[in-house]
Amino acid sequence: MAGSTLEIKDLHVTIEDQEILKGVNLTITGGEFHAVMGPNGTGKSTLAAAIMGHPKYVITKGSILLDGEDVLEMEVDERAKAGLFLAMQYPSEITGVTTSDFLRSSVNAHREEGNEISLMKFIKEMDAAMDYLEMDKNMAQRYLNTGFSGGEKKRNEILQLMMIKPAIGILDEIDSGLDIDALKVVSKGINKLRDESFGCLIITHYQRLLEYITPDKVHVMMQGRVVKSGGPELAQRLEAEGYEWIKEELGIEDEIAGQKA
Repeated sequence: MAGSTLEIKDLHVTIEDQEILKGVNLTITGGEFHAVMGPNGTGKSTLAAAIMGHPKYVITKGSILLDGEDVLEMEVDERAKAGLFLAMQYPSEITGVTTSDFLRSSVNAHREEGNEISLMKFIKEMDAAMDYLEMDKNMAQRYLNTGFSGGEKKRNEILQLMMIKPAIGILDEIDSGLDIDALKVVSKGINKLRDESFGCLIITHYQRLLEYITPDKVHVMMQGRVVKSGGPELAQRLEAEGYEWIKEELGIEDEIAGQKA
């Protein structure tokens, strides 16, 4: 099945009247994994939040299109139903809603009325995904993320990704706070989804995640825009040399979003 295409064109975003994104351009197509890297404060998480419609982030210019449809005209739930998924850097704890109930409701929200997933099929798929992610089955009956460790929360985000099967996944620092064993498991879950029907935007500070998930393209953000793109070798050079060589090459003095070059 052919994948979807997410097009981000000249995207400008402000928060509390400060411009953070200053003309981001990215195109992600099904089957492609893109990594966005950059120092702290350069606009990476702002990009993820803006795509999914966080109300604090105001789009002042540019467009976001999913298969030609205007994402900016959609409410947050409509963006999710259209095929966008955000794995959050800091997943929320929701007391009173079990992980299992949340997952089944999320899966059914992506299906037509009258075509809801049967309970038996849902349990079978959830159990298989939890086994793959080496998760304790008891987590399914616990309240969503409540009392979960950082690693458990991140595995739970990938469990959602595997169950919902979106067209485009946006992973906001999914590797933060993970030890090496958890990082390998989370990466394994993401790689399992890799096919022509799924595109992925991976936001990360560190090349170590990309040792387990090979990106097709790597983009570097500074000052709220993409300043350099390349293949996997770009991430390897960043790991070895840091970001100073890019700043020198492009004449950037301060890479932080909202600052002048």
